[in-house]
Amino acid sequence: MHWRTITRLFGILLMLYSLGFLPSIGVALIYNDGEWPIFVDSLLITLLAGLLLWLPNFRQRSELTVRDGFLFVTLFWVLLGMTGALPFILGLHLDLTDAIFESISGFTTTGATVMVGLDQLAPSILYHRQQMQLLGGMGIIVLAVAILPLLGVGGMQLYRAEASGVAKQEKITPRIAETARSLWLIYIALTAACAVAYWLAGMNLFDAIGHAFTTISTGGFSTHDASIAHFNNPAIETIAIVFMLAGGVNFAIHFFAWRRHSIQPYVTDPEVQGYGLIYLFGTLIVAVSLYWAGAYAGTWESLRYAAFQVASILTSTGFGTTTFANWPLHIPLVLVILSFTGGCAGSTAGGIKVLRIVLLAKLGLRQLFQLAHPQSVSVVKLGNRPVSEEVLYSMWGFYVLYIVTTLFLTVAMMAAGLDLESAFGAVVATINLLGPGLGDVASNFAMVNPVIKWLGIFGMLVGRLEVFTLLILFLPAFWRR
Repeated sequence: MHWRTITRLFGILLMLYSLGFLPSIGVALIYNDGEWPIFVDSLLITLLAGLLLWLPNFRQRSELTVRDGFLFVTLFWVLLGMTGALPFILGLHLDLTDAIFESISGFTTTGATVMVGLDQLAPSILYHRQQMQLLGGMGIIVLAVAILPLLGVGGMQLYRAEASGVAKQEKITPRIAETARSLWLIYIALTAACAVAYWLAGMNLFDAIGHAFTTISTGGFSTHDASIAHFNNPAIETIAIVFMLAGGVNFAIHFFAWRRHSIQPYVTDPEVQGYGLIYLFGTLIVAVSLYWAGAYAGTWESLRYAAFQVASILTSTGFGTTTFANWPLHIPLVLVILSFTGGCAGSTAGGIKVLRIVLLAKLGLRQLFQLAHPQSVSVVKLGNRPVSEEVLYSMWGFYVLYIVTTLFLTVAMMAAGLDLESAFGAVVATINLLGPGLGDVASNFAMVNPVIKWLGIFGMLVGRLEVFTLLILFLPAFWRR
């Protein structure tokens, strides 16, 4: 391991992140909420920590190996969660567990919270929560990849460790820094468009910007306890649906559509097709179920709530117009299944991802076909492209680790004191980056004990880093030369 090079990178990135407190200082001054000293202190602490890590190692310029990249990405998310927690500790006087839980939830775009009374919080604190999800959506490591080459630091290993999807080695542009910049430009453009749309639909400017930050990032933090239900506005809900679904699409597809000035990439991509069909069928099933159960008066109300909640759960955003855990019959379980499905690979959404679900289904059908025709040779295809056995093997390994980790965390949370429904709901809320859960954590994690919160933090990191990046650190072979 190139420990000194890794430490130097930690220092550089912490110094860069310290600048992220400047907008919160600006918001505190504009709204005169008295919290600006908290963010100044947070900035100085983060900057000083970065300097202390960088100065003794500033001459260390070894290229990172892939193994170094896995370790760096995981440890930096932990370090980032600690620095993002500073305003919660200094300003709100949260204890260490709650502050880090809230911060990790923000940066991983989970949206699970330990905070109540959001409507009474200072605007600058609320802005800080929303901004964490903006940065976490595309991944602050990918942002760093766009900047680090300017500082003489190679970034390919970091990108491979951070990027999600089945084919992690694919790049949409020839140079990795250009790739990261292209993704971020699209991400910021969509966020700006979402903010304008929210503002025109009736949100004030602060709420419009804050909710745009957490819509495209599919994060789900809100500036109000009631989330999107606070506005009770069908136009705002429609805008949220459109941009949540956009956040759940592979950003490489957004890039190709933008470059070609055509919607063809959305129409022809098999994963986007599957994603769209899952959303439509999920909405239909939930709407019919709500109408059948008499949960709402009339077809329109059932469709309105179903369309919003299915988009929110499928993309792992977690915005709410109601508490879905209180819906009758089988409906909460349908939504839990959708949360495991998630959005597209290469998107800001959580879950297993539609691409893997489609390939798993095709793999299962192939096995059934070969049982009926043992001598046949069958190839799994995605669209017209055959998928290699290596990719299928990797995908199957991911799925097994994801499910095993889910079961392990459920057992651990039950051992820590939750009932089965609440324990499973807490794992669904964290590992799928969803936010709201079931049972005791249907709305927030404020009342659960610290052990459950730390297990939730682990689940959020596993989900955000897509299992392999974090769990590989527990493999003894990883640490051998």
